[in-house]
Amino acid sequence: MSPYQENTANPRLDIDRIIDDRRTRIIVTCGSGGVGKTTTAAAIGLRAAERGRQVCVLTVDPARRLAQSMGLTSLDNTPRLVDGVDDEAGGSLHAMMLDMKRTFDEIVEAHADPARAAQILANPFYQSLSSSFAGTQEYMAMEKLGQLRRSNEWDLIVVDTPPSRSALDFLDAPERLGRFLDGRLIRLLTAPVKAGRPFGRVLNAGLSVMTGTLTKLLGAQVLRDAQTFVTAFDTMFGGFRERADATYKLLQAPGTSFLVVATPEPDALREASYFVERLDEERMPLAGLILNRVHDRIGTGPAGAESARRGAVAGRLSAARSLAAAETLEAASNGGTDTASSAGTVSSNTVSSNYVVAAAALRLHAERMNLGERERRVAGSFISTHPAVPVIEVPALPEDVHDLAGLRRIGEAFVVGFHDGSRP
Repeated sequence: MSPYQENTANPRLDIDRIIDDRRTRIIVTCGSGGVGKTTTAAAIGLRAAERGRQVCVLTVDPARRLAQSMGLTSLDNTPRLVDGVDDEAGGSLHAMMLDMKRTFDEIVEAHADPARAAQILANPFYQSLSSSFAGTQEYMAMEKLGQLRRSNEWDLIVVDTPPSRSALDFLDAPERLGRFLDGRLIRLLTAPVKAGRPFGRVLNAGLSVMTGTLTKLLGAQVLRDAQTFVTAFDTMFGGFRERADATYKLLQAPGTSFLVVATPEPDALREASYFVERLDEERMPLAGLILNRVHDRIGTGPAGAESARRGAVAGRLSAARSLAAAETLEAASNGGTDTASSAGTVSSNTVSSNYVVAAAALRLHAERMNLGERERRVAGSFISTHPAVPVIEVPALPEDVHDLAGLRRIGEAFVVGFHDGSRP
């Protein structure tokens, strides 16, 4: 058990059990910016693929680190096969990045006849809506996830969400879309078309007044573009809402697992608490917390039992004793005292140099111990607040992950964590 989980009731998060369960079809990673969420999603995808799953990693994070870590020059709206994956178990790995406008275009092309689709795609109001309207990215993420799931081409989809609280904005997409489609502006824009129906002439007088007001506010061309768009799009509104609701229910289903990613820092774990509480409110299946970039105070990690033994010995030396010993060595170094050995007399310069190196190592050890202590206090607060949330700690690596080998090391850390190299 890791030092963060000592004397706590938190269960240990088992990533392999999640990805090996063929009933798991969607994994959603969420967390604040800068916690390694994209790398975590890629590592989960790679590990699942090399354990026999057909995996597609979907990122809606505007950063392009995912492509770099998977050895791809770029990602787009089409899943790309990742080379270099060990396919001995029969798995494969694809990756893609959400292009919200292209996804919107694909929906129009799939659900409208060619003439109407061409009319919609050329409409200036649509072009603005599909590329910059607030909430479009989140809704299109829902659409793309639904498309990938319905295709049945992959048996596991890993979703890398945007950083910060916008990571869960896609949960609000169906409701936000419904408010937009049922809003007064949409009803007003469609009213002139519907006015030709029975009782239409009764409404024309009032509508002409409102249309005149909108023309002054928006401009005649903008209003005409909006009316043309809404008229052409009218028959598709219901399908949008139905698909969004279906994807929302899919996220609530037992085959979905949400993983919250955080580092042992106050801000990151504060956001993690928000995610945990929000997912609980929405009745989304939370699998657990991945505590990333952790510095273990005794220096253990995925290097095996010998590393654990050496770390345990080092852990007996407290930060305070390390600093005291460093100060003693530095004082002796400054004194320049000669020291004798069986081979003769060692020069004072050599002794002083050795003392300086030893003192520096002791101070580095003290800093590591203090860092571990701070991280334990911060993580302990989250664990005590959410005692039922499974947790796994992933050790901090000495360098950034930028290739498949690095992603594999992260995947191995999911299993080993801070244990002695054996499964719990």
